[in-house]
Amino acid sequence: MNSYERFMTALDCKQPDRVPIGEWSISTKVIKALVPRALDQTDFEDAMDFDGVSTAFQFDTVCRFPDGSYADEWGVIFKPSAEMIDHPLHGPIESKDDLKTYTPPDPDAPHRLGKLPELVWRFKGKRAIVFRHRAAFMWSVFLRGFENLLMDFLLDPEFAHELMEKVLAMSLRVARNAVRAGADAIVIADDYAGNQGPFFSPAIAREFVIPRLKRMVDVIHEEGGKVIKHSDGNLRPILDEIVATGIDGLNPLEPLAGMDIGDAKKKYGDRLCLIGNIDCGQLLPHGTNQEVEAAVKDCIAQAGAGGGFILSSSNSIHSSVNPANYLAMIEAAKKFGRYPLDEARA
Repeated sequence: MNSYERFMTALDCKQPDRVPIGEWSISTKVIKALVPRALDQTDFEDAMDFDGVSTAFQFDTVCRFPDGSYADEWGVIFKPSAEMIDHPLHGPIESKDDLKTYTPPDPDAPHRLGKLPELVWRFKGKRAIVFRHRAAFMWSVFLRGFENLLMDFLLDPEFAHELMEKVLAMSLRVARNAVRAGADAIVIADDYAGNQGPFFSPAIAREFVIPRLKRMVDVIHEEGGKVIKHSDGNLRPILDEIVATGIDGLNPLEPLAGMDIGDAKKKYGDRLCLIGNIDCGQLLPHGTNQEVEAAVKDCIAQAGAGGGFILSSSNSIHSSVNPANYLAMIEAAKKFGRYPLDEARA
């Protein structure tokens, strides 16, 4: 069984020959520490023999300002960050008039799929090709502002729906294009929650968020792709609704946010591939190699039975992760993740 077959078998909730390994975001600092010759995350994933390789949409910078901030194709102004995700400062949608005249970026622009064509050329049929994308929520947050959008849900729902529909149309088109170009799975990476719970009530989720997630899932499935839903935080109050959209995988099930991967396995394991959830908040930065190995064994024991499990971190491999601990995590997954799982070994 090659890496592609291993990853996709798990994503189908079936048992491969070994627990697959994948990660969406890895710090350049960690990459260079472990594989100095790697030019980027793709080279690292290949060198470390990951089962899935990932890339993301591309929205170019259109303007830079003297303070170092910049505006992208959405018209959103960002402050650069030392980490992998820059901080949004201000969006262009301040009023209904702004929304009427606003046009999202062209979903069919030649650069929109980023490095996806390269990954297809290098890895199609050899490693699973995962395309990181979003649906409607987070881009609407960037365009309108977090507090403004949450207030719109309550005070001006018609405006919020109009904004999110405009964003979703672009997102759906990019998703179709990505699968048609060769992506095997799409990660829908809108964050819905913090450690204490969702950013909105279940009722708000059912009106504004879940139906648009469902439309993304349906379009990706129509094109023959798989769907992985990524969201940080404690999703438990809305998790049933998320799973009911038909997603194929859920990531990352943050343990520090109270997401128990063992409970998720019992409740959803017959129809949902679980992807996670080695703690990157405390364990991977500050733990020992032995503690990391023990966590991998425990994670496999809780979520690996019968397949339908892919090992990854609980969020990302950020710059504070100890490279030696990340290497220990990868090696432990390969050592203890062989099927049939041996209780004495795991």
